Amino acid sequence: MHPQAIALIHNGHALNYQVLYARIQGAAQQLKLAGLSPNDRLASISHNCIEAIILYWACIEAEAIFCPMSPKFPSQQLNDLCQQFSIDHYWAPSHLPNLQGKRISIDFEQTADNEPRVINPQHAVNFVLTSGSNGSPKAAVHSLKNHIASAEGATSQIPLHSQHRWLLSLPLFHIGGLAILNRCAIATAAVVLQDESNTLNVQLPRDQVSHVSLVEAQLQQLLTTPESLQSVQYLLLGGGAISPTSIHALKGFSLHAFCSYGMTEMASQITTSVANADGLSGQLLPGRQLRIQQGHIQVAGDCLCLGYVNPANKDRPWQLPLTVDGWFDTKDIGVWKNGHLQVVGRADNMFVCGGENIHPEEIEQALKQLPHIADAIVFAEPDERFGHLPAAIIKIYPEQAALSKHELEAYLLQHIARFKRPRNYYPWPRGIQAIGLKITRAQVINNTDRRQTLKFAES
Repeated sequence: MHPQAIALIHNGHALNYQVLYARIQGAAQQLKLAGLSPNDRLASISHNCIEAIILYWACIEAEAIFCPMSPKFPSQQLNDLCQQFSIDHYWAPSHLPNLQGKRISIDFEQTADNEPRVINPQHAVNFVLTSGSNGSPKAAVHSLKNHIASAEGATSQIPLHSQHRWLLSLPLFHIGGLAILNRCAIATAAVVLQDESNTLNVQLPRDQVSHVSLVEAQLQQLLTTPESLQSVQYLLLGGGAISPTSIHALKGFSLHAFCSYGMTEMASQITTSVANADGLSGQLLPGRQLRIQQGHIQVAGDCLCLGYVNPANKDRPWQLPLTVDGWFDTKDIGVWKNGHLQVVGRADNMFVCGGENIHPEEIEQALKQLPHIADAIVFAEPDERFGHLPAAIIKIYPEQAALSKHELEAYLLQHIARFKRPRNYYPWPRGIQAIGLKITRAQVINNTDRRQTLKFAES
């Protein structure tokens, strides 16, 4: 419909939809020649790149199932995942080592001009790995119907059209990355690949990025150079509540900032609102249903995935555990406040302290309202008297900022019950990276040296 509209931008070079689709068809043709049959699963093991984007759409053209995985996983883990989820073929950039199974080679410059295939929107097109409460990966299977409903609902709050450009700052092995591809394709907007040789401060104005998904720590860095946000019209902020400092700073810009609540199983966003410091994730988007049963957030609707890959049952290759009346229990705890959802925490993160239920996320949200606390994770430490006591891992930004324990605890006691305050504070471990918009809680806790407590400034 819009062949000349810009589809991809990489290092300042643009590719239109007509050229992109010709390459997609060329890649799809090669997948079939390589032996992929309909419903075969192809692992794509790479960071974001033009090739991975072409491969995503080529799998849909070839009726194969696109299975993105992180190249940071060790080879043995990748082999185990491919075996667990019955994946016999994989594609990876040439510099990555060989794995078990058949490695597919594709000339991504090759084009084809075949008659477009009619695609059944109900059929599975990809799966995305997600971790359960015990840390073992699950693979959530999506159809185009799921992705279309997700994209259309999201753009009801965050406008997107053919003149817009969305930075692909999230990996394609994260549902947030795939969601950007789908939103832009439906709107014929451009996907801008992140330039690893430059900072966001440089790339955003250079490539005239209009939409960007960030965590607050990235936003805080951008706010130090306000000119870097001159082209940005819409910010989608993830990672929890936004600090009052950032909310106030954003008022000086002519852009719209949003926060949201979403999950892999629902193909990305579920609720969205104007960014706020109250921890409210917003109103329910179209194409989704949400209810709260005994404190648990349950969801349904056109965005809900087909199920988790179920290798043990060939007759039902994917299944999703649902309530007797057809709802998916997210295991998140939430409440409604004036028509907006507030996510209190995860049911499986909750612990008991002296007979009282503690939701770590409530304490984390309070901590992150303080200046210079960029992130916080609260966890349970064993205690002979109370069973468990809360402790906190704190990320300070900038690193040289002084933090007073007296002021911190005085603030906390105004916002949470006294028994919920952390008894120990630890510095944030180095080298921990966000996966998409999320920090892996277990990774931060497991990599924290508890022999070294946080050094506070003298009050």
